[in-house]
Amino acid sequence: MFGLTTDISIDLGTANVLVYVRDKGIVIREPSVVALQKDSNKVLAVGEEARQMIGRTPGNIVAVRPLKDGVIADYDVTEVMLRHFVDKVCRSPRLFRPKVVVCVPSGVTSVERRAVLEAAMQAGAKRTYLIEEPMAAAIGAGLDIGEASGNMVVDVGGGTTDVAIISLQGIVVSESLRVGGDKFDDAIIRYIKKMYNLMIGERTAEEIKIQIGSAYPEGEGKSMEVRGRDLVTGLPRTIRFTSADTFQALSEPITAIIDGVKSVLERTPPELASDIVDKGIVLTGGGALLNGFNRLLAEETGIPVHLADDPMSCVVLGAGKVLEHLDSLGDTLVVGSRSV
Repeated sequence: MFGLTTDISIDLGTANVLVYVRDKGIVIREPSVVALQKDSNKVLAVGEEARQMIGRTPGNIVAVRPLKDGVIADYDVTEVMLRHFVDKVCRSPRLFRPKVVVCVPSGVTSVERRAVLEAAMQAGAKRTYLIEEPMAAAIGAGLDIGEASGNMVVDVGGGTTDVAIISLQGIVVSESLRVGGDKFDDAIIRYIKKMYNLMIGERTAEEIKIQIGSAYPEGEGKSMEVRGRDLVTGLPRTIRFTSADTFQALSEPITAIIDGVKSVLERTPPELASDIVDKGIVLTGGGALLNGFNRLLAEETGIPVHLADDPMSCVVLGAGKVLEHLDSLGDTLVVGSRSV
């Protein structure tokens, strides 16, 4: 619990919600999952506790991920989740409503943007500001976005990958791809089903991705035991899965991201393109941690690729810096706002 009035920034991710409190830093890092009672829609758990229930609940309980592809898929559940996190960091959010900065993908529509603003206001914000994720990621990664020089950010999140060229506090060229960590998990599930006739769950796929996932052909020669349900016999079965297998499984979503990066580079003005060749591409987001991804991207583009210091926190850290300098940065960086 913090002070009575606590301004906060929120990285409302498809996979995780990160909350930054002014002058305190990151105070919450939890999965974007809500567990509900099916009949009454009563909230049973939010965050990590709810994630533990995915794929393991009885028929009357459902674990919901209210955000899909970086945007709100279930408005009511998103509002409940936001209120839970706002209440957690603000002692009396109804009396002392906080200012809130929320991050959104660069490709969101005005309807999707309005849904985020509404959800944050209903959750207890006094004033809500929106900032585009690649901009927040660039600030969080320590790039000097104020100078007349090109910076390139590739933010690989759970639901979207945002690719942007930034100069003079503005996004010059950008692309938001509906490809991210969730699509990596789906690709692993599909591959194991096709090649091994084995059905695995989302959590197992995520574990495979984190432990032995590889975006590079050679991989690291790692392997792990994977348990699932045999589609022929219907019985539990165990297989040995390797990092070479994950490279095959992930080739489609990885190729889609690389094509998106190339597409942005092709549309970049020549002067800014030369800056990027000098400075390199900065990789942020949880998907950036996939083994060999930075190496493959560098080979495919011919441009050096740098992994940010704390890729998973860059977006919320950048939004936190904007929160602390709203007077000077607000007009140039905020893409939408609303107050009560």
